[in-house]
Amino acid sequence: MKPGDHPDFYRLPAPEGRTRESTIRLDAHGRFWHDGRPVEHAALAAALHSWIGRHPDDGRYILTNGYDWTYFTVDDAPYCVRAIRIEPERIVLVLSDGTEEALDSEEARIGADDALYAMVKRDAASGPYEAKFTPHAQAALAPALVEGDPPLLRIGGRLHAVGAKRTRLG
Repeated sequence: MKPGDHPDFYRLPAPEGRTRESTIRLDAHGRFWHDGRPVEHAALAAALHSWIGRHPDDGRYILTNGYDWTYFTVDDAPYCVRAIRIEPERIVLVLSDGTEEALDSEEARIGADDALYAMVKRDAASGPYEAKFTPHAQAALAPALVEGDPPLLRIGGRLHAVGAKRTRLG
């Protein structure tokens, strides 16, 4: 059992002389920064993406590995859609933490500069979360995209409105 499995894990004070606040920041392009410098170690950046969560009491974004946790700043969305895979009956999102899940186009939204966002991690204890499509992933939707207002996606022979349950922002 990890300390993070204990019900009071997030309520315990930081180790003596330390704080739960950090200078870690996730920018709008999905890149981590620490003390104003980019995190360049690929394995560390991958680990940070896999440790994203929300504090159960205040809802702020945290990084936790089950042994310790800290608050961090998110400039835009906490996850990125790095790639997509168009399958016969669904569109699969490849997220910045390495996981995959199906796109729910009706829960998507179009934000500033026509960036596409999707709701992800619905089953996570602290979910759902928003994920911003990278330009590469958004462009990869072209074969399934049907022009309209709102835009439509052809999935499994049916048309699905992007953001039918949400409001266009930006």
